[in-house]
Amino acid sequence: MCLTLCWGVLTSTGWVQRTTGRQALRSGHLVLATLALAFGALHALSFGFLDDERFDLLRLTVPLLPGGLVRHALGIVGIELMLAIAISTAVQRLLVYRRWLWLHRLAYPAVGLTVLHSLFGAIANGHLAVLWLGGITLFVPTALLAALRFVPTGVLTRSGLVEEER
Repeated sequence: MCLTLCWGVLTSTGWVQRTTGRQALRSGHLVLATLALAFGALHALSFGFLDDERFDLLRLTVPLLPGGLVRHALGIVGIELMLAIAISTAVQRLLVYRRWLWLHRLAYPAVGLTVLHSLFGAIANGHLAVLWLGGITLFVPTALLAALRFVPTGVLTRSGLVEEER
């Protein structure tokens, strides 16, 4: 998921376009997004096999049902946003570009919600030490690239992070 967001930022800004063509970058982003959705769906569906807690299809798809936990709701909303983005990409030609782009930019809050889902889940299950190491490794570069994505180009040029086109 974090790699998908990073690769999407690198693709949309053209920061790595010199190394390969734009189509290869977009295809790589599509593969990473498909893998993130598949692993997220597999993670959610695996809760149906738990013996100690009851999860049915309604509890896996509707956030904040009575008796539901906020950490589960964060994951549900995050994966549903990602699914909406994937569907909008499939029907991109039917949408106005600005509408599609607005919808596609919902990936930023979707990643944030699923990161919070991971954090609160790790705290509740006593695995925060393991997640902390992985979180620093994956989330910090993702957050940095996402933040740089919205910094004005002039600021990036003056700071030396990007060069002017000649």
